Amino acid sequence: MGRRIRVTVGTDTREYEEGVTYGEIAAGYQKEYQYDIILAQKGGKLAELRKTVREDCTVAFLTTAAGSGHKTYERGAILLMLRAFYAAADTEKLHNIFIRHSLGDSVYCEADGIEVTEGLLGRVEQHMKELVGKDLPFEKRSVDTSKALKIFEQNRMYDKKKLFEFRRVSKVNLYSLDGFEDYYYGYMPASTGVLKYFALKKYGDGFLLQIPNQKTPDTLCGFQDRPKLFAALQEASEWGRLVDVDTAGALNDVIAHGGAQELILVQEALQEKKIAEIAGQIAADRSKKFVLIAGPSSSGKTSFSHRLSIQLRAYGLKPHPIAMDNYFKDRKDTPLDENGKYDFECLEAIDIEQFDKDMLALLEGKRVELPYFNFVIGEREYRGDFRQLGADDILVIEGIHGLNERFLQTLPKESKFRIYISALTQLNIDEHNRISTTDGRLIRRMVRDSRTRGTTAEKTIAMWPSVRRGEDRHIFPFQEQADVIFNSALIYELAVLKPYAEAVLFGISKDVPEYIEAKRLLKFLDYFIGISSEGIPKNSLVREFVGGSIFKV
Repeated sequence: MGRRIRVTVGTDTREYEEGVTYGEIAAGYQKEYQYDIILAQKGGKLAELRKTVREDCTVAFLTTAAGSGHKTYERGAILLMLRAFYAAADTEKLHNIFIRHSLGDSVYCEADGIEVTEGLLGRVEQHMKELVGKDLPFEKRSVDTSKALKIFEQNRMYDKKKLFEFRRVSKVNLYSLDGFEDYYYGYMPASTGVLKYFALKKYGDGFLLQIPNQKTPDTLCGFQDRPKLFAALQEASEWGRLVDVDTAGALNDVIAHGGAQELILVQEALQEKKIAEIAGQIAADRSKKFVLIAGPSSSGKTSFSHRLSIQLRAYGLKPHPIAMDNYFKDRKDTPLDENGKYDFECLEAIDIEQFDKDMLALLEGKRVELPYFNFVIGEREYRGDFRQLGADDILVIEGIHGLNERFLQTLPKESKFRIYISALTQLNIDEHNRISTTDGRLIRRMVRDSRTRGTTAEKTIAMWPSVRRGEDRHIFPFQEQADVIFNSALIYELAVLKPYAEAVLFGISKDVPEYIEAKRLLKFLDYFIGISSEGIPKNSLVREFVGGSIFKV
């Protein structure tokens, strides 16, 4: 009998034989958790359940309802799907499966070399279920980078090959399932048995891998189509293909060969063209008097509203910015959330009745005094800001509730033009590892908050779940109500944000809960070659985050 070790989970301590796996320990506690355990945590580090324990320690377990746990479930489901595809499809014709982007709770994928049919998807899904039923292990091995490059070449994973040509690491961790081997950014489940909930659905030119959302990880929700968002995401992918940069490796290749400045200018030109098209759409209908701009945190709403206003002026219109925040109810009248704290993000925190009344009066040509909200004393004030709309005047209103039909509902529908803005990144790490738009926005926010508000990256990461909850409630459900969806992401921006973000992330202590997320983001940023912000135009949306903008942002 081997040496005994003591492992503490919560307030319970048990003895095990040295070399026990986290998964074997987790099995004894699973009944105490509502959802499936998928990862372990020891101190400030996450660990896969296959890993062995060789010393006394305190352990916590993460389920599929945790952020890191849900990401692990998605990675496992993708590898499961790829293995099944290569078993069910004609591998002579199948060149690759590309993981493009998320769409609600689904991941949109495309196959290169074969036609994706309902019959094929049915066979793939059935094979996935068979692999889950067998509870096969996800095996992990570490190989020299030079050997990994040869493996990627043999398996026609050319994006992965290019990615690791720019990596400093000497070793690469590869995961295999039933003989199919691949590389993944992040942790993997111990085995297929945990991946019980999934479905495949034909969609567009490709298909959707449907998985549960983080809130209900044991339920596969019905698919909610988002055609406008999908079109915007596809346009983003097309922009990437237009400049031949759709992965981190391709971006690094351009930077390494001196093409960064031209790429920046082309991307800025494409974005300016899109803004001009939106302005032209608005100007073509003079009944539009209210431009409503909404989007999640760190989407670049302020810079976008300035640039849109400039384009509107080029069409002979006179835009006037209106801040929805100035219509906050007095602090004493602000609703409270479930934790008893002021809920500034709910629609009821805005005096929508007064806002509607003022905007309707402006539409009727009346002279109206607009309020100013004093955040120091928590009250609305009037400081002589009078407005009156002429034939060419138009109001540009920025706020999170701009797409909600309850907002400005007394105004004629034809007077409103709604814009949803978000950073829908065109890049992926490689063909099988996508970049979350949420990660891009979090990195933007950390950099901006550190520069303009003195907020540490630790605090930004700590408050991010609350920000995301507000977006889920008040922004994302209404995105399809927009007349236009604008993508504020720029294909080069992660290379620019990298040095700023790394500087603040390295400042997070290893003994705080936010360190796990900081470590993940640092690993993510390590995929990119950093570049200077000097060549970025002064009106760029990226300037809102790194500084140097000509706008007051």
